[in-house]
Amino acid sequence: MKWLPFIVLSLLLAGAVWQDVRSRRIPNQLVLVGLVLAFALQLVLPAGDGLFVAPFGSIGLLWSLAGFGTGLALLLPMYALRALGAGDVKLLAMIGAFVGPGAVIGIAACTLLAGGVLALVVSMYLGTLKRMLGNSMHLVTHSVFGALNGQSAAIEAPAAPSGKLPYAIAIAAGAAPYLVYAALNAKSLFA
Repeated sequence: MKWLPFIVLSLLLAGAVWQDVRSRRIPNQLVLVGLVLAFALQLVLPAGDGLFVAPFGSIGLLWSLAGFGTGLALLLPMYALRALGAGDVKLLAMIGAFVGPGAVIGIAACTLLAGGVLALVVSMYLGTLKRMLGNSMHLVTHSVFGALNGQSAAIEAPAAPSGKLPYAIAIAAGAAPYLVYAALNAKSLFA
């Protein structure tokens, strides 16, 4: 029983990565099933400090909902700027329902770091590093100056794109170190 939340969340993340790589979408059904399972585990498991921490147990439905809301809020601005898709935001919110608000903040930080590293590696592999860095600089300055002038801060697609990254990979790569460490050491990194 101790490994059930870890296994369930790992399978959900693997499914999200597979779907995102295959179709560039994270299905709502996958996220909905994940949310139902997260909430069900919170209700079924005995009370404790968390699904992955000692003493092993549920963080409770309210903390699970808080984790969901925190995960949603963390990436929602990037969705509003059109830097991420809605599926990516919902996937992090689903993870938050499993781990709670404190842990999802750490997972989000690891995700953003993993996404940046992954973007650099992929652009170097594809030979588009210079274009990617130029596009990034253009997008950031356009967004910042647009917002300062009272215009939309939305990130527009560059004229010469340098590629598109399935961000579920970055989310899984950000979540994996936390989940493995917490599961093996029975303590939380960020909560």
